[in-house]
Amino acid sequence: MKNWKSMILTAAVFAGCGVKAPEPYGALPTPAQVEWQKMEFNMFVHFGPNTFTNVEWGDGTESVDVFAPTALDCRQWAAIAKEAGMKGIIITGKHHDGFCIWPNPESTHTVAQSKWRDGKGDIFKELSEACREYGLKFGVYISPWDQNDPHYGTPEYNEVFRRTIEHAHTNYGEVFEQWFDGACGEGPNGKQQVYDWDLFNGEVYRHHPNAMIFTDVGPGCRWIGNESGIAGETCWSTLNIKGFGPGRQAPPKKSLNGGDMNGEAWVTGEADVSIRPGWFWRESENDDVKSLDHLLYIWYNSVGHNSLLLLNVPPDTRGLINESDQARLKEFRQALDEIFSTDYADGAAIEASHVRGRGYEAANLLDDDYDSYWTAEDDVRQATLTLSFNEPRTFNRVQLQEYIPLGQRVCGFNIEALDADGNWKRIGESTTIGYKKIVLTDMVTTTGLRINITDALAVPVLNGLSLYKDEIYKGYVYAGTNSDALWYKLDVPLEWSADEKTLVKGFIYSPDHEDNCITRYRLEASVDGQTWTEVFANKRFDNIVNNPIPQEVIFKKPIEAKALRLIPIETREDDGYASREFAAVL
Repeated sequence: MKNWKSMILTAAVFAGCGVKAPEPYGALPTPAQVEWQKMEFNMFVHFGPNTFTNVEWGDGTESVDVFAPTALDCRQWAAIAKEAGMKGIIITGKHHDGFCIWPNPESTHTVAQSKWRDGKGDIFKELSEACREYGLKFGVYISPWDQNDPHYGTPEYNEVFRRTIEHAHTNYGEVFEQWFDGACGEGPNGKQQVYDWDLFNGEVYRHHPNAMIFTDVGPGCRWIGNESGIAGETCWSTLNIKGFGPGRQAPPKKSLNGGDMNGEAWVTGEADVSIRPGWFWRESENDDVKSLDHLLYIWYNSVGHNSLLLLNVPPDTRGLINESDQARLKEFRQALDEIFSTDYADGAAIEASHVRGRGYEAANLLDDDYDSYWTAEDDVRQATLTLSFNEPRTFNRVQLQEYIPLGQRVCGFNIEALDADGNWKRIGESTTIGYKKIVLTDMVTTTGLRINITDALAVPVLNGLSLYKDEIYKGYVYAGTNSDALWYKLDVPLEWSADEKTLVKGFIYSPDHEDNCITRYRLEASVDGQTWTEVFANKRFDNIVNNPIPQEVIFKKPIEAKALRLIPIETREDDGYASREFAAVL
């Protein structure tokens, strides 16, 4: 870290013609973390047995032969990611069921034991080669939870998992990110594992010292606290990590979503979200791909809130990205290109109320050099940047960037535009900036703009100011349930009934939101509405807390029933009310 600071200071002093650069402030990113955040947009790929079994979380008892893509083409994935403007792909090499989509010698639950390609398939190999061909970076997701491995829940498992990481990181070239899920459930012996995170992280760094490691506490980047792709309006890249860990030991969701001001470590947020309701492909969701407005909403609240966007695009049972997902990604890319192709700040005159000296002028905000920046004297905490235009400019997006190699500093600012009468009118305000902040305003036509920095932890250091016009985004309001949802107390069974008994294929349960929902349940059926037969004794809604979407549960074979009764066993909260739907699938 000292060498990195010295490099920054030496370069800045030289560029400033003898004017000393500002001292770095607080926790700092490594060069690898800076380059990672510049990627902005990557693809997540959830692919495995769950793709073929129509569940979110498998239980490790699935036959290896369930995994049988008929037309796998990783080059198709890479081509689509490239066209969408993504810079890297992260693939689920092993989910909680334990099945490995590469021939992991530490497991007997892999593609090597399956009939698919006579046991010679290796998706890590095919995808890493496709990424290199298309100029993309290759990353892996490997869940430490394993519901198949007999060692899970014993001290031996940590070494098994270390070797699993070793095999994933030694045969496929550079790995830019290791995604660790903090999930820690029961294994086949009914026991839970105590993970050795120092051992796991050390193994990653042994092979790829510059890899980003994702967990709730980094050390490379952190979960943003939801699976909706939404970072906080206030979003610090710094986080307090002492006393916390991945999974159940994670920091509060408020800290995950917004970071901690003056946090002890640089652990930037990564906003993960699926383009579909679920993480794995389902045919029933082909018409439920997120709308263009929804994706733009996510962009503004992830990349535009100092985070990196990781968008999941799951292949189907062919092993191809579905046509509906392809079409929406193409539409999304075209919209982003149209919105951000013209910078209406270009050619503007710019002044600053304070300038540190030669080499740190406000004009540096408008050039294309990431490493040139404006800053002021050390004691400055408030400053104004004023843009003047020769003729009126029209825009509704204001983008600001801090020079994060020197730390994150700004914690309050507002934006003003000059109206037709020559008065300054406030059009926006916010708190943090970080790597990038995009402020959405009403459409403004003006000959002048002011950025007023109202509060900062140290002298502000900004390296980017741009103005854009978005005539595509119409506004998206995230809603948990529709207006027809019923209200139930969580300890009261939910019932569905019909006029007469019929064949029922399954049911759908829609939670209100993550803070108040059923996580485990018992299901009973009745043919007369009087006597009840147990269908499930103790079943889990997979990942419902982090991804509170409608849960569709399909029975192995249809049952005859006049009524169904869903009885909560475990809930997110002990009491309270939640708006939910419960319906049969006929």
